[in-house]
Amino acid sequence: MKRIALTIFSLAISAAVISPAQAITAESASRLDELRAENLDKSTGKFDQLRRDNLDKDQNNFDELRVENLSKAVA
Repeated sequence: MKRIALTIFSLAISAAVISPAQAITAESASRLDELRAENLDKSTGKFDQLRRDNLDKDQNNFDELRVENLSKAVA
């Protein structure tokens, strides 16, 4: 009987110690998710801007080459 009571008592103490640790872990995970989402939004915005800038440059280069080659073909 004492052994069962001791086992139950040690399980209760283990649960009491683990629960706060799990709560901290869950809170930390939630905060990490928020930070990750914020940084992802910032990164995506920068990436989109760089892509637009480079697409504009590529489009302009393509247009210039096309005009030059069309001029040569017509002449």
